[in-house]
Amino acid sequence: MMQSKSISNSKRPVVAIIGGGVSGAGVAYHLASANCREHPVIMVFEPRAELGRGLAYDTADPAHRINVPAAKMSLQPDDVGEFQAWIEARDAVADDPEANRSDGMLFPRRRLFGDYVASLLKPLLEDGTVRHCRATVTGVERHAGRWSILDDKGGVTEADIVAIATSHPPPAAPGRLAASLAAHPRFVADTTKPGALNVIRPHDRVLVIGNGLTAADVIASLAQRGHVGPMTAISRRGLRSRGHAPVPQPLFGDFGLDAAHSAGFLLARVRTAIEAAKAQGISWHGVIDQVRAQGHDLWQALPVAERRRLVRHLRPYWDVHRFRIAPQVEAVLDEAIATGRLNILAGSVADARIDGERILCTLQPRHQREPLEERYDAVVVTTGPAHGGILETQPWLAALAANGHLMLDPTGLGLACTERSEAIGSSGTADPSLLISGPLARGTFGELMGLPQVTEHAFFVATEIAGKLHAPATITHPA
Repeated sequence: MMQSKSISNSKRPVVAIIGGGVSGAGVAYHLASANCREHPVIMVFEPRAELGRGLAYDTADPAHRINVPAAKMSLQPDDVGEFQAWIEARDAVADDPEANRSDGMLFPRRRLFGDYVASLLKPLLEDGTVRHCRATVTGVERHAGRWSILDDKGGVTEADIVAIATSHPPPAAPGRLAASLAAHPRFVADTTKPGALNVIRPHDRVLVIGNGLTAADVIASLAQRGHVGPMTAISRRGLRSRGHAPVPQPLFGDFGLDAAHSAGFLLARVRTAIEAAKAQGISWHGVIDQVRAQGHDLWQALPVAERRRLVRHLRPYWDVHRFRIAPQVEAVLDEAIATGRLNILAGSVADARIDGERILCTLQPRHQREPLEERYDAVVVTTGPAHGGILETQPWLAALAANGHLMLDPTGLGLACTERSEAIGSSGTADPSLLISGPLARGTFGELMGLPQVTEHAFFVATEIAGKLHAPATITHPA
C-alpha cells in the first residue's frame, strides 16, 4: 500500500479517486494527461489487484461476455474502436472462437475488457503518475479545508479533491426472503461473489428472481457448467432482456426537438417513432439507440417529478431494450425456452420458506388471483442494483451523508450532484471538491450505466477536476 505520510505532506495537489473500476480508472487515466497548472498526485483506492476491472470486468466466468460489440467499446470517447484494435493487435480472442460472429461483430469475454483498461493504466502506474492504493476506504472526513481518507490498512491520506467512483450497490433480496432463506445452502443472495453459483447442482430446479442482464448471465453460466435442470425466471413484468439487431440499424427519430416534459409524452413519441421506423424497415433498435444518444438532454428536460414517474413505471421497459444481451447469451436463453427448460413468469415471490432440503415458494403470477406453490432446489437473486441502499452498503458514504456532505438523488438512482458532477449536501449546496463519477451520478445525468456513457462521464469528470486544479482558488468548501 502507498504510504500516506508522503502523500499528506505533498506540496502538489492531491486527487483521491475512490473506486478503481472503469469509471475510477477512467478518471485517473484522463486526468493524467489533462492540462493542469501543476500535475496532481493521483491516488486511486481500489482493493482489487488491478485498476480498470471493477465488479463488471473482474469475472473469470467464460460465459460472461460484453453486451456491446467490441468495436463500440473504448476508454477513449474520441476513439470508440480502440478496444477492438487492441484485441486485433494481440490476437486476444484466439482461444475464444465463439467471440466472432458471422456478421463480423466481436463479443469477447468480459474479462478481456478489464485486461485492456488495465494495460492502459499500467505505464501510468509504473512511472508513478497514478498511484494505486490497494485498500478499502473506511472513512472520508473533512479537516482544515482538506479531505482525510481512511482505509482498512490503517492509512490516512489527505486530499484536496475527492472523486467518488464506487459501483452501485449489490442486489437486495425482496421482502423477507433474506431472513427466511439465509440458512439454506443453495440460496444465492449475491451472484457477484466469486463462486456463488458453485452450490447449484446439474439437475437442481432453480428459481431466478429477476429477469435482466444479471439473470441472463446466471442462466448462461449455469448452462456453461452443465446445468440441465428446469428453471423459472420471475420478475414483476416478466420482461426478458432483448438482443442485438441481426444487422446494424441506423439511428431513427429526433427527440431533442421539442423535448418532452412528461414521461407519458416521451413514451408516446418513442412508440410513434418505432412504428414509423418499422414502416421503413428499421427495427426498434435504431429508435432506442437514438433516445440513448439524446438521453442527457431528454432527461434534463423532464421535471424531477416526471423523472420519478419514468423510473417507477418505465425503467424496466427501457432497461430490457437498452441493455441488450450478447448473441451467445441470447442463444442460450432461446434454446432453454424452446426446450421448455426455462419458464419466464410475470409476477412476484409472495413468500418462501425452507422445506427440508428444498425451498417452498409461493409465487403470485401477475393478473391472477390464485398463487402458485412451487418447490425449488435453489433460489438465485438477480434483481439488479439496490440503488436506494447505497448509503447502507458503504458506511463511509453514510457518514458523509450524516455530516451533510452527501444526499440521495430524488429519483432514487444514486447520489445527488450538479451538472458539473459536484456532490450536493443536505443543505442543497454543491461542494466543488467532492465529485461523483459513474453510475452513482445517474440521477442527474440520466444514462450512466452503459459503457460508452460511463467512459464519457469519466472523461468529463477528469476535465472538471483539471479545470479546478488549473484555478486552485475555485477549490473551496461550503461552510
